[in-house]
Amino acid sequence: MAGENSMVKIFDTTLRDGEQSPGASMQREEKLQVARQLARLNVDVIEAGFPVASPDDFEAVSQIAAEVGNLSDPPVICALARATDKDILEAARSVKNACLPRIHTFIATSPVHMDKKLRMGPEEVLLTIDRAVTLARKNVRDVEFSAEDAFRSDRTFLARAVRTAIEAGATTINIPDTVGYAVPDAVKDLFRFLIDTIPGAKNIVFSCHCHDDLGLSVANSLAALEAGARQVECTVNGIGERAGNAALEEIVMALRVRKPWFNLETRIRSEEIFRTSRLISSVTGMIVQPNKAIVGENAFAHESGIHQDGLLKAKDTYEILVPEQVGVLGGRLVLGKHSGRHALNDRLKAMGYSLSPEELERVFSRFKKLADQKKELYEEDLEVLLTEEGSQSQDRFVLKRLHVSGGTEIPPTATVVLERDGVEHRMAGLGDGPVDAIYRTVSKMTGTDARLVSYSVKAITGGTDALGEVTVRIDGNGLLSIGQGADTDILVASAKAYLAALNRLERKKTKAGRLSSISSFDSEKTEIQETS
Repeated sequence: MAGENSMVKIFDTTLRDGEQSPGASMQREEKLQVARQLARLNVDVIEAGFPVASPDDFEAVSQIAAEVGNLSDPPVICALARATDKDILEAARSVKNACLPRIHTFIATSPVHMDKKLRMGPEEVLLTIDRAVTLARKNVRDVEFSAEDAFRSDRTFLARAVRTAIEAGATTINIPDTVGYAVPDAVKDLFRFLIDTIPGAKNIVFSCHCHDDLGLSVANSLAALEAGARQVECTVNGIGERAGNAALEEIVMALRVRKPWFNLETRIRSEEIFRTSRLISSVTGMIVQPNKAIVGENAFAHESGIHQDGLLKAKDTYEILVPEQVGVLGGRLVLGKHSGRHALNDRLKAMGYSLSPEELERVFSRFKKLADQKKELYEEDLEVLLTEEGSQSQDRFVLKRLHVSGGTEIPPTATVVLERDGVEHRMAGLGDGPVDAIYRTVSKMTGTDARLVSYSVKAITGGTDALGEVTVRIDGNGLLSIGQGADTDILVASAKAYLAALNRLERKKTKAGRLSSISSFDSEKTEIQETS
């Protein structure tokens, strides 16, 4: 099965491994929003989280399993679990309402991990694998086993571990490059060795999970597929631990553009790629670099005169895929202040969004307000309006009005009116600049001692009336929080972003308070490990 099938399963771990990027943690509502979009993208498996890590993560996985896991053509909903009874039983409970539930259990197999982290001998690891996979299989039919740090493992012992997992009932075997150590030829060699020598290996699915520490995650993933793997684990925009994971969009489009070479295909709806990328960037605050393959804003831009001349004569001279294939539309969206609900709703449907009458009314209200400020609205503007939908009802702090004055001879002054816990407050304050004045005033009004870590601004669309997007990161006593705000007035966008970060920090503090009441595990063997 591993080498004969031409269909590659896309296992998306954006909600689990991707969320482990520093500062990229998502709230439950954001995870559900991402999961819905991943379903529209048509991924085969959504690794929804690590249920035992926290009550909030458990609830998020459970909600995704119940809603996204019961669509008409549902993806597999997967929960991660260490090779311990508690983890596996929690994972089973979290995905029980999905049509296609999966438990993904793991343990390390490299000498350095077994000795220094697990403090277990090889035979004890093998017994743990057998027990864990057997227990998982009693709870679900679909069980995946990962040999953490596989590429620094002794291959003979790794083969024994994989064989143990297969005999215990694992249906998918993942060979992860946990620390981004592998190179393509070594990946091919190891996968071929395992598939060719382990009894029963050709009857199960082999999977790869590559990290990008040496910039080789996509190349290594493609090498694994050439060697017989038929599942690839990846994240949108390549986010993840340290330097990140293999980027879903790059793997999918490499297989599509170079299909004559690989003779492999996926079920991914590629026209949803760009929209998914934008959503992940929005909820995590991790801006996609302009020269990022497939989804970067320069991915289809050409400045060289030679390139432009060639493109005007024939697009395939310098473009191996067209923007529309990944959901980047060449034409402009022309919506303005005279556009009505029907026109807006039609365009949103064309973009893949289905809003309830109440949601449409709220978005339309913000649309009209923005349309009064801009002559034309683009799809990117609508994406911003949609990401704002529903967020304010959960916020402790809401910006109501803002006035900023300053100049070369006038001290920058900000007058802020905000709603705190449903009560309106007003305050004015000075600063070294207009943004500093806003942030100092808001800090006093909210009583926060959070430190501003970073501040960035970019124009979402072109023109002097462009919608500006501000992203801030703040640190509240060790808790990192990200906030984004958008407006045609960059000072208003700055205030929105700062308040969004403060609101998110409030939710994190609440979550941290719940977590502090949870007792820690007794032994180092059950310490939450960095996984594949």
